[in-house]
Amino acid sequence: MKEIGGYFGLEESTRNEYYPKLVALNTGRNALLYVLKARKIEKIYIPYYLCDTVSEICKKYKYEFEYYHIDKSFKPIFSKKLKKSEYIYIVNYFGQISNSELLKYKVEYKNVIFDNVQAFFQKPVKGIDTIYSCRKFFGVPDGSYLSTETLLKKSLEQDVSSNRMSHILGRFETTASDYYGLFQKNDESFYDLELKSMSKITHNLLKNIDYKSVRKIREQNFKFLDRALSKKNFLQLKCPKGPYCYPFLWRDGSKLRNQLASHRIYIPTLWPNVLEMDLGFEKQYAQDILPIPCDQRYELSDMKYLVEKINAIINDIEA
Repeated sequence: MKEIGGYFGLEESTRNEYYPKLVALNTGRNALLYVLKARKIEKIYIPYYLCDTVSEICKKYKYEFEYYHIDKSFKPIFSKKLKKSEYIYIVNYFGQISNSELLKYKVEYKNVIFDNVQAFFQKPVKGIDTIYSCRKFFGVPDGSYLSTETLLKKSLEQDVSSNRMSHILGRFETTASDYYGLFQKNDESFYDLELKSMSKITHNLLKNIDYKSVRKIREQNFKFLDRALSKKNFLQLKCPKGPYCYPFLWRDGSKLRNQLASHRIYIPTLWPNVLEMDLGFEKQYAQDILPIPCDQRYELSDMKYLVEKINAIINDIEA
């Protein structure tokens, strides 16, 4: 029976999400699980340069997987002919693979799953299963979108996110460092989350975002950083739609990262699991690429401050 009366909860938004027609799920890793189940995939090829959540999903649900290498431009090095039950998992690192390039991979490999976790604003290509993550771009506790034409026959239970909101609400009123422990616990909880549809809270939060403004700010900040740092950056980049970050590759990135932290500039190490593998430049990428934040929380004055600090530290290291 519907409740009437009592105290107020969150107001329900009347605006639209960015991807209202895609399959809305609770996590990115479960979006992959959805595809594996719906497509009846038996084996998946994944890049070495990737977080271990993908391999963990495969191990947990007993899907066979095998690694492949990428080149220095983030493109797959892969020449195997795939069987009907085999797929290649291609990652759109930092939004550097265009949809026109993706179509070529579709022709070449046929069975493709595309990871747009770092490219939220890049629209999906029809006929290619594509995964998006919401919390990589916005202040939401969870959530992912999946573009696919193959749906599971059974309906999914809807997830509940109210117990995963503390670190987001806390950061809104104070600082990230005060709630970092809760953030980590929230991250760890995703390993055991069952495949469910996106929660009402996450849907509602995603309806309140000014996506046009978010994309514009991210692109302005990225372009500012690229103009200022491209001569020092060992990567040649194009500005994607609403970039995830500005990936800055320097010869001693780990040292630069550590010194930036002393100025309260916190740059994560993406996929530290790669550092434990016996690899070549992929290990260097994991260690030395700094994903400089350029998102909607920051103005051009913040980007200027970042550039000044980065240049000052590099000059001291090279002196």
